[in-house]
Amino acid sequence: MTNLTFTPLSKLRRMLRDKKISSVELTQHFLDRLAQHGPKYNALAELTPDLALAQAKQADQLLKKGEHNSPLLGIPYGAKDLLATKGIPTRWGSPAHQDQVPEVDATTVLRLREAGAPLLGKLAMVEIAGGGGYSLPSASLHGPGLNPWNVNTWSGGSSSGSGSAVAAGLVPFALGSETWGSIVTPSTYCGITGLRPTYGLVSRFGAMELAWTMDKVGPMAHSAEDCSLILQAIAGPDGLDLTATGKFKFRPRKKQHHKLRLGVLPADFSGEPELEQVFQAALEVLHKAGMKIKPVELPKHDYAGIANTLLYAEMAGAHEAFIKSDKLDLLVNGPQKEGLRNALTYTAAQTIQAQQQKLQATHDLLQLFDEFDALVSPSLMIEAPSLDTDLRTAFKRRGGYSVLGALCGVPALALPMGFGKSGLPLGLNITGNLFDENTILHIGMVYQRETDWHERRPPI
Repeated sequence: MTNLTFTPLSKLRRMLRDKKISSVELTQHFLDRLAQHGPKYNALAELTPDLALAQAKQADQLLKKGEHNSPLLGIPYGAKDLLATKGIPTRWGSPAHQDQVPEVDATTVLRLREAGAPLLGKLAMVEIAGGGGYSLPSASLHGPGLNPWNVNTWSGGSSSGSGSAVAAGLVPFALGSETWGSIVTPSTYCGITGLRPTYGLVSRFGAMELAWTMDKVGPMAHSAEDCSLILQAIAGPDGLDLTATGKFKFRPRKKQHHKLRLGVLPADFSGEPELEQVFQAALEVLHKAGMKIKPVELPKHDYAGIANTLLYAEMAGAHEAFIKSDKLDLLVNGPQKEGLRNALTYTAAQTIQAQQQKLQATHDLLQLFDEFDALVSPSLMIEAPSLDTDLRTAFKRRGGYSVLGALCGVPALALPMGFGKSGLPLGLNITGNLFDENTILHIGMVYQRETDWHERRPPI
């Protein structure tokens, strides 16, 4: 059944509906792969075979009755280990929380269960989602996330296991989360497609809180089309998370390609000629598809400085008791502990000033969408770093515009666009207006119809 490993979700759906395969067979295939290869990439936090097969049997019963309204019915997945799973360890990648077992399911886990998607297991992550600012890829209970394209390089954080598992074909899709780059980064480094949704589109109930005005949960898969199917299942209002107010149903845009206007965000390609060539080639694909492309300047604000203040202040509010406890010393990474302790020093005045600055920055950013349908840029300015890299230095060089999602809540789609000088994946980033996932997914689908980068597989 190795031909199933990288099959798109839409094709798996047809195979299940046409009874060419059962959900139990499909689920067992991926359970075997995740059990065998997950530890090789430090991607597996907890395998859930009994639960997965029980849910697969339920899916098969519905398929037998002809009840296949959900596009994910019978298709298994993996969940980042900061999403609560009832009766199943949810360790947050942290040695200090390795015995933590929730009594409830996260809303996204519940919604995928209702959609008929069996849960294969929990996927590894950087401890406490790396909120304190970690220095090495090894800042995790499960070790550094290893990149399937080159296991001597990092898969990216904090959704490291989700990135590795999807790229290596250990799961058909995964849930990740992003506060500031944690879906975009591993998706880019691992050569997969990841969607950071608009803040408020997907419930965070049951997800570890890092910064409550920044946290988002989203899909990581092989294509923009796959991401659209997953997002339809997990998006929507939730009384358990009052920030979740949006709704989503993918609708192909009626507007012709030649009417789509793309703003190209500034990028410093000095020392990265290969990345510049790959990015220009991606823009040419979009241009040939009929889209209007024009450079754009961001309104002048200290996006990173404002976001950093809010991140640390909100992180202190979420984890104050833990930071003040002896358990903090159980974390793997020294700078991470330092950063968490430093979060307690942020004042109310700093936080309020940052909130005011955020409001102005968001207002100014959103005005760009009066002129443009989406903003495009390289996802990151560097390939996946080696495992001994000091990430504090690498993060300064990596570039990218994930800060716009962190601060202003706008969505983005990261998708493969080629390879760099070291033969590792590079990513194209498409940033959209609030709750306009339809547009960025449409652009992503157009791009992936014209290219095959999302179909390239690592030498596993």
